[in-house]
Amino acid sequence: MFDLDQLVADCRAAIAQDSSQKSVREVVSRAISDPAAVLKGIGEPKRAAIQPLYRSHDLTILNVVWPASFTRTPHNHQMWAVIGVYTGREDNIFWRRLPGSDGKVEAAGARAICAKDAYPLGPNIIHSVTNPLSRLTGALQVYGGDLYGVIRSEWDSETLCEQRVQAAPSVQLFEAANAAMRV
Repeated sequence: MFDLDQLVADCRAAIAQDSSQKSVREVVSRAISDPAAVLKGIGEPKRAAIQPLYRSHDLTILNVVWPASFTRTPHNHQMWAVIGVYTGREDNIFWRRLPGSDGKVEAAGARAICAKDAYPLGPNIIHSVTNPLSRLTGALQVYGGDLYGVIRSEWDSETLCEQRVQAAPSVQLFEAANAAMRV
């Protein structure tokens, strides 16, 4: 059975033991190893959302439900993360900064993260996320800090030029996707 309080306690213990994402990846991997239990514990996703489950100065846990056929522009987190998909799939494109370009990026690799996969992202990773499916994708995302308390960047989807992250547009994008699903 998935227990959110236990997930938080286990993640807190893991970062106390090791400040990197290695121990947290093991915790997330165990938590999503039974997707049916996660779905029972946090509920079957019915709409796209970014749901904060826990937030402190050294740990943020989110339940991210990606809209169907949705792409999030390249962005960074300024801290390590572990992404644990419990339903659906998310495709990540990894980006690197182009030298001498004032922060412009180019694609440098990719990884599909499927249900039951827990994938670590280093603190300097720039990635974009696509839900390629015609249904919602759910992921537990654990960050090694206060994700809402740091200055982050995102890259324009057309020009690939860097800009400061605004939290509200992400929420607005998810709400627009939810409205489109109702049509």
